[in-house]
Amino acid sequence: MDRKNLQDQIRSQGEIVRKLKTEKAEKQQVLKYCLCFADVCRMLKLLHAPLTYCVRQSLKINVTKENYQRIFSCLFCKNVSEQKSKIDEEVAKLLALKAQLGDGPAPKFQLKTPKGTRDYDAKQMAVREKVFNCVIKCFKRHGASTLDTPVFELKETLTNKYGEDSKLIYDLKDQGGEMLSLRYDLTVPFARYMAMTKSQNIKRYHIAKVYRRDNPAMTRGRYREFYQCDFDIAGQYDPMIPDAECLRIVSEILSGLDLGEYVIKVNDRRILDGVFDVCGCPSDKFRSACSAVDKLDKMPWEDVKAEMMEKGLTEETTDKIGTYVQLSGGIDLIEKLLTDESLLKSKCAVQGLTDMKQLFNYLEIFQVIDKASFDLSLARGLDYYTGAIFEAVLMNSNTANEKERVKGETVGVGSVAGGGRYDNLVGSFDPKGRSVPCVGVSIGVERIFSILEAQMKRDGQKLRTNETQVYVASPQKGFLQERMKIVTELWNSNIKAETSYKKNPKMLNQLQECEESGIPLVIIIASGELESGTVKIRSVTSREETTVQRENMVNELQNRLSSCNGTEE
Repeated sequence: MDRKNLQDQIRSQGEIVRKLKTEKAEKQQVLKYCLCFADVCRMLKLLHAPLTYCVRQSLKINVTKENYQRIFSCLFCKNVSEQKSKIDEEVAKLLALKAQLGDGPAPKFQLKTPKGTRDYDAKQMAVREKVFNCVIKCFKRHGASTLDTPVFELKETLTNKYGEDSKLIYDLKDQGGEMLSLRYDLTVPFARYMAMTKSQNIKRYHIAKVYRRDNPAMTRGRYREFYQCDFDIAGQYDPMIPDAECLRIVSEILSGLDLGEYVIKVNDRRILDGVFDVCGCPSDKFRSACSAVDKLDKMPWEDVKAEMMEKGLTEETTDKIGTYVQLSGGIDLIEKLLTDESLLKSKCAVQGLTDMKQLFNYLEIFQVIDKASFDLSLARGLDYYTGAIFEAVLMNSNTANEKERVKGETVGVGSVAGGGRYDNLVGSFDPKGRSVPCVGVSIGVERIFSILEAQMKRDGQKLRTNETQVYVASPQKGFLQERMKIVTELWNSNIKAETSYKKNPKMLNQLQECEESGIPLVIIIASGELESGTVKIRSVTSREETTVQRENMVNELQNRLSSCNGTEE
């Protein structure tokens, strides 16, 4: 880029920065002179609510018509933090351009991980490995095979699959004529794989990272880069049998990780569509209404109702919908709704309720019925769901201490698993529209990591970061080669072993290393043992030492280790 073009870009970027700063100053003036301090506070409290709700509430505040328009244009165009972030972003671009020109200071580089990502130290990785082992064992216990797909897909593959969440997809720059995006989840790539390979049935699991341009909440386990653990059953089977097994898998994993009390909310998209239909909601607004209902676990009904009215529904329609979506219960509620005169007019609602009743019968056989709740507020925002949907929520997920609460940092992760039936997704990729019925569940392991880390920190638990079984030590100098010979013999016998990298380490330091790392056994070799053809085996916990012949060393260690493993199990 020549100097003239660069200067033009700098002038243009400078205008953008000046304009944003001017807008910010004007909005600050409005807040300063148009309202008294008390009224400003009352207005700001409305920021989290939908616009129509704020309009209604603002009429209760003594604000002139002229100032009303100016205030709402300020408060609802952009909030203060969003505007500041935008200004900082544009200023950074301006500084980068000036740096290319050689004018002004170069932007200061800050060494950090990108927003919404994190590093994992050895202890955190040990927690992650524990979770993954539990999840994978469960998936394999239910007969699943594993698959893998690329971390990025053609942008067109991911388009129109996620509803309002499509804006969270990371798009990549054009590479050789292909428009690409980072995968948003593992379900759509799986459906694309099924269509490409023309597979008709499979039971698979997939553990991999996905990417979402979301507003991260690190203490709540919400990141921009995170792992998903998916289990899916694809194929033509009798209704609700695979769905029930998916819920059984969720129950096994959450119980196995000992996360506390949880509930698995269950609903059906067909029931929701039937409710919207009989309540007078236009069919083209089903998905937007569904998206609003899905927020009932985070917002009161009045706020959800206001959002639905914003999206074009009448107050009468939203009130009717509210009588249904605030219901929850068990099989008794399902049977009650099956006699509801209004819902009986909807064929899809009756089909959904009939299948839901069958699902709860299977859940009782699978011994999961006490963890399941039929909840009509559950909507799941993704567009590809067609039938049963479910979500697992921890009942007491807030493990922060009082100090953390004061700072506003609480570990309350809520939902830790979700999924549902998506019978038409594979067909959307097939040239002939051939569908393969699918149902699956995704375990939110990042949120589970946050819970387990907080629990361990609170309880002062210690977790080993390695699996070393034997440490080879010597109290005397000049025994490096002997230690190396012994550790090699142990490796050859498939025993996890290590020794110091120093030629003449102090004995106390070697034993301290074993205690700190949790290594259970130590082989001690010195001049006396070398002459007699023996070694000493020391238990780190009891500090008892036993002398054994060198040729019996491996057998003795294997017997002790197998005994330790049996005790742990």
